[in-house]
Amino acid sequence: MRKTLLVLILVVAASSIYGQEKLTLKESISIALQRNSALIKTKNNLVTSEAGVKSAYGNFLPDFGVSGGWGWTRIADDGTTQTDFLGNKVITPSSEVDSRSFSVRAGGGITLFDGLANYANLSKSKNNLEAAKLDISKLKQDIVYLTVSYYYDIIYKMNLLTVRDDDVKYNQKFLETVQERNKLGSVAVADVYAQQVRTGNAELLRIQAQNSYENAKNSLLNYLALDVMEEYEFIDPLKNKLNTDEYMSEFDDLSRLVNSAMHKRLDFQSEKLNLESAEESITIANSGLFPSLTGSYSFSTNSNTMDDLFNRNVYSAGLSLNIPIFSNWNTEYQIQASKAYHKNVQEDLNALERQIKIEVKQGYLDLQAAKKQVDVSSKNVKSAFENRRVNQERYSLGSGTILDVLQSDKDYQQAVTDNLNSIFQFYLFKDRLQNYLGDLDYKIYE
Repeated sequence: MRKTLLVLILVVAASSIYGQEKLTLKESISIALQRNSALIKTKNNLVTSEAGVKSAYGNFLPDFGVSGGWGWTRIADDGTTQTDFLGNKVITPSSEVDSRSFSVRAGGGITLFDGLANYANLSKSKNNLEAAKLDISKLKQDIVYLTVSYYYDIIYKMNLLTVRDDDVKYNQKFLETVQERNKLGSVAVADVYAQQVRTGNAELLRIQAQNSYENAKNSLLNYLALDVMEEYEFIDPLKNKLNTDEYMSEFDDLSRLVNSAMHKRLDFQSEKLNLESAEESITIANSGLFPSLTGSYSFSTNSNTMDDLFNRNVYSAGLSLNIPIFSNWNTEYQIQASKAYHKNVQEDLNALERQIKIEVKQGYLDLQAAKKQVDVSSKNVKSAFENRRVNQERYSLGSGTILDVLQSDKDYQQAVTDNLNSIFQFYLFKDRLQNYLGDLDYKIYE
């Protein structure tokens, strides 16, 4: 019975381990690009921009329509008696007359000149479509960066959990050593109590790290629209040793980075297209000051019977010239509104240019600081590890106190945590700067 129960437990444990689905960083980004709600809505709205271009082309073509009509009337007269001019009574008998009518008309019109508004509208529609496509691409870059941020946070919390596990094991082992020495009378019982407190704190930090790790997983799964109740195995993409100098070689000159961002940032290109569209809006508004010329054509026929429908045909064509003289200042209002809108878009473009410069500069400085932090924290880990080892040996020899050991272990844990944090901060700041520069490639994940 015990053997059967043991086998069952092992099978369940194995199934829970091997049943976890692996979720790599690349797969996470691909899922985010497929399921992101904002991206889906933006793509749906792209259809409207495409239809706008098609409609703008249609303004150059003549419209055409066909209409038909049928009518029926009945005149029912009960009859009446009238007197003529000689005084004689004339009786009109009752009557009932039915009549039917049939008609067909086909025709339409074409705009020959409207103050160049149709050309401006076509150019504006094309710019709007291209700007919408650029906005989608920029949104994809932002999704890549956000997914990377969520995934890095998981890997960071996972590594931090490993650090906490090692700290618990170290303190548990050291507690056993202190207890044995207390039994031998070489250390006071106060040392045992002190180490028990330290071990308990290490176990508490381990529990907190576990909770933090689970929360990080939930954040990513929620962002990817996956079931948070499912278990996933996350693969560390940063296992290789970090070489900050190699990474920093890509970001050698701040001025060059700013100029590169101005050419590559998709949102900046999109805003410039919006400015061109605003200029076309002024042209469209100014078209109200010019005369317009339209043409019309039609064919029609009508009869009282279906058989005679096309016996009498009417063909017509004509031109119509409309010269605006006074439009109740509506045209002036449209012109002023379009000019104000153009100025606002220009201001938005200037503000975005300043923002890009700030982002690139700040991202560059943050990355440099993160590199320095990695270098310093790496040395601190070596120093703290050696200090803990020395204090533990001194305590073992009876020349040191347990407080020195506890403090050195605390300093070592802090140094390891700071180093771990600085490494992931460096990777994150690097990807953030690449996003600021417009260099994040989303196409490899689609």
